[in-house]
Amino acid sequence: MQNAPQSSLIGEEYEVEVGPVAHGGHCVARTDEGRVLFVRHALPGEKVVARVTEGDEDSRFLRADAVRVLEASKDRVEAPCPYAGPGKCGGCDWQHAKPGAQRRLKGEVVAEQLKRLAGLTPEEAGWDGTVMPAEGDKLPPGEVPAWRTRVQYAVDVEGRAGLRKHRSHDVQPIDRCLIAAPGVSELGIEKRDWSGMASVEAIAATGSQDRQVILNPRPGARLPIVELDKPVSVLRVAEDGGVHRVHGRPFVRERADDRTYRVGNGGFWQVHPKAADTLVRAVMQGLMPRKGDTALDLYCGVGLFAGAIADRVGDKGAVLGIESGKRAVEDARHNLQDYERVRIEQGKVDQALPRTGITEVDLIVLDPPRAGAGKQTVKHLASLGPRRIAYVACDPAALARDLAYFAENGYKPRTLRVFDLFPMTHHVECVAILEPVK
Repeated sequence: MQNAPQSSLIGEEYEVEVGPVAHGGHCVARTDEGRVLFVRHALPGEKVVARVTEGDEDSRFLRADAVRVLEASKDRVEAPCPYAGPGKCGGCDWQHAKPGAQRRLKGEVVAEQLKRLAGLTPEEAGWDGTVMPAEGDKLPPGEVPAWRTRVQYAVDVEGRAGLRKHRSHDVQPIDRCLIAAPGVSELGIEKRDWSGMASVEAIAATGSQDRQVILNPRPGARLPIVELDKPVSVLRVAEDGGVHRVHGRPFVRERADDRTYRVGNGGFWQVHPKAADTLVRAVMQGLMPRKGDTALDLYCGVGLFAGAIADRVGDKGAVLGIESGKRAVEDARHNLQDYERVRIEQGKVDQALPRTGITEVDLIVLDPPRAGAGKQTVKHLASLGPRRIAYVACDPAALARDLAYFAENGYKPRTLRVFDLFPMTHHVECVAILEPVK
């Protein structure tokens, strides 16, 4: 007997009381029948009309947008951006919330993930419960920090630059992104015709005037002549996914911790202009490196933390960085060439670290991708007996899972700090400092 066809609920509307915030930029609500809704554009405690955007009769939960607010939260503001709202740009999650309320919501999410996945209260994690704004980001309601130094614009079939709608390939054309850093906005990407391109990424370096545009052409399309409002270097994405120089430098120069770092081919660097310095400061204050220490910098990118540690452990100390990206490894070796006792290995951490033969180390910093480090890697790190570990996390769920693995291996958080380095979105950055359980 064949299954009956599933009946879509997209477009159905429910009047609901909005419950707590959840990880991912939405709040939880329930219909009168007890069906779970994940509602965007709402705030806890509000009464709204929620219109279903994803889900059918058999779905475990439905996704929905708050299309009418019947009873508003005192934390609600008019979204400053005309492209924020149901069915529009998916880049921001909390434009409709006061800045202080956004940070409070993010703190609630971190606390919930810690409790659910690591069994830790904020006190047990060494966290005072606050989410700190970056320097200069404390603005009044209705004003938006212009922080995003890297913006990937999608291009629609008419060649217009825009941003993707939430959980969609559809493009919302825009004439300006409010959270884009001035160095990105001044390029004028939104005013140009990008016919034949699938996407255009704009990068405005922090601490230098370097500007870069990375073109991703559709199959068979020719590259346009790039004439923007400011000088830029131009790169292109090849069909094999590699990035190649068209003209200008293949890298930008970023500045952090009183050093200049080369970042090539659109490689990873923190997006908020204050993020790199904020995170280095938090990691160094937590690790407290000593002269002569040995240290690991895992998932090291272009060597941000390795350089900071090397400065502090001196000539008798040593730092090993491990990074999987070939270009990032080249950049890290270039950036840290002045340090005789810094070595950068290429490879995935779970494969490259065992090959090094290292059996003990004083300090570890790890900044893994969104999925986290994982059970086996955590077990290996704990076996090296470090005095302290700094874990930098862009996803509180992955951090909480890994903290549970560290607990199984005899390490607990000493302190946890949470930073709002992605205002208007649901993302946060965490720095946990771990030490052996006495």
